[in-house]
Amino acid sequence: MLAFTATSHSDQARRYLSWIDLSKQTHGGRVQKVSVTAGFSCPNRDGSKGIGGCTFCNNAGFTPGYARDNKDDIRMQLDTGLEFLKRRYPRTVRWVAYFQAYSNTYGEQQQLIKTYQTALAHPDISGLVIGTRPDCVSNELLDYLAQLSQHHLIELELGLESTNDAALRRVNRGHDYACSVDAIERAAARGLSVSAHLMFGLPGESRSSMLDGAKLLSALPLASLKLHQLQVVKGTRLANAWRKNPASVPLLTQKEYLELLADFIEHLNPNIAIQRVGSEVPPSLRLAPDWSLRLSELAPLLTQTLQQRNSWHGRLWQAT
Repeated sequence: MLAFTATSHSDQARRYLSWIDLSKQTHGGRVQKVSVTAGFSCPNRDGSKGIGGCTFCNNAGFTPGYARDNKDDIRMQLDTGLEFLKRRYPRTVRWVAYFQAYSNTYGEQQQLIKTYQTALAHPDISGLVIGTRPDCVSNELLDYLAQLSQHHLIELELGLESTNDAALRRVNRGHDYACSVDAIERAAARGLSVSAHLMFGLPGESRSSMLDGAKLLSALPLASLKLHQLQVVKGTRLANAWRKNPASVPLLTQKEYLELLADFIEHLNPNIAIQRVGSEVPPSLRLAPDWSLRLSELAPLLTQTLQQRNSWHGRLWQAT
């Protein structure tokens, strides 16, 4: 089976196990995602679970312009994205279609299959990364994805955002942590590579509960994690609350975030690779915080923080 797999040690230069470095080792070079938008919705927006979505969510913040402009034509999105990315990453050895915005397993199964097959029919695409919610993965769809993974790179990316139920309720997430555990375990039991999305600094979440998340997730069959900071984005309910009273939405400073990241990674199972250590919303959409920092600068700063501590990924992890 083709999969993104992890090793038992952290990368010596970074001081944590990086998904980028790991994929280069596993596949002989860079594996690059090409974002596409398939036009799916979300049960937290259409009334199935809620209306208006999560309080922090505005998908325009991380959807490339070419995907928004051609949302009805996946082949055109891939062509446009590949044209740009091949110039930026000329040494890439494998390209995968990344279904990123909204919940890309939320829909009638035959329509989902048709969408995935359209992407896989592109001659340059050898796999899929499918972003979705943990409450949108049926056993039938997981069975289908497991079959696909016999011949393609398939990764299921689940938006957990937190392991704390109180924080999940406060941001109107519409599911609890038990739902996340169930989805991860069902997917991994079928041999699928599973990554999880986690957000630091959600309203109502304490530092200790965020660090508890490292211990909880360490016990799960996760291949990788994406970690990022809470940002206030235009067009969200969180933005409305922040405008009325900024003190009601405490935000992490750059230093606080880096220290929290380092603490979290010290307690994290070293077999779980780190895909990302922050997020970057276009300045035209971001209200706060303004760190005057590019996303590419965060990873070196995290490594520097770990070096200053003489620490590394999994140093304080204890197997259960």
